[in-house]
Amino acid sequence: MRTVKNRPLWAHALPFLAFMLFLAFDSVLTTVFQDSGMLWLAQPKYWIYPLQTLVCGGLVVWFWKEYDFGSVRAWPMGVLAGLVALVLWVSPQAFFEFPPRTGGFNPDLFASQPTIYWLNLIARFARMVIVVSLVEEIFWRGFVMRFLINEDFKKVPFGAYTPLSFFGVAILFTLEHGMSDWPAAILTGLIYNGLAVRSKSLWACIVAHGVTNFGLGLYTVATKQWGFW
Repeated sequence: MRTVKNRPLWAHALPFLAFMLFLAFDSVLTTVFQDSGMLWLAQPKYWIYPLQTLVCGGLVVWFWKEYDFGSVRAWPMGVLAGLVALVLWVSPQAFFEFPPRTGGFNPDLFASQPTIYWLNLIARFARMVIVVSLVEEIFWRGFVMRFLINEDFKKVPFGAYTPLSFFGVAILFTLEHGMSDWPAAILTGLIYNGLAVRSKSLWACIVAHGVTNFGLGLYTVATKQWGFW
């Protein structure tokens, strides 16, 4: 009975926790084996990220019935919010001549192997546009924002507002990112939180996150600034 009672909590938190564990695993392997000369250990993201996508996406599908996505009719608001956030992320390099962000997941490493190249690129877009958007919005807006209002978060309507939940989630969402991304991340967190309060729709937040990340992916490939993803 306890497992059944806690299922909503696991449904909202476990995909995100698994996602973060994969990131930690990638960081440990990269640090330990960076001078090993073995690509699959020195740069494990090329196989960890696809595995992360499958596992975390699988968890979301497994728990799908536990999520209250709300109305799909708010998707235009999500698109608009996602585009505004996208501009915030690319503005330093695109408009203010900040140094380009060239370090990161570079599929051009496999340019001489078209099949591997395209599999990596497709997997990268699937991860950032679909899985990241679902996992993070289910966790931050679907769970934490409500949990900070009432520990029995399922009793809290999606998009409910208190100063603690609204600004607390924006800050925690920011801390999930690297320090160089904090200015864009805090503003994006506020935009997505505002969208949640305004639309009362988790779908709208997922759409917004997906639009932002899809745009970042296109910008990354076009400019070869791999640090954006």
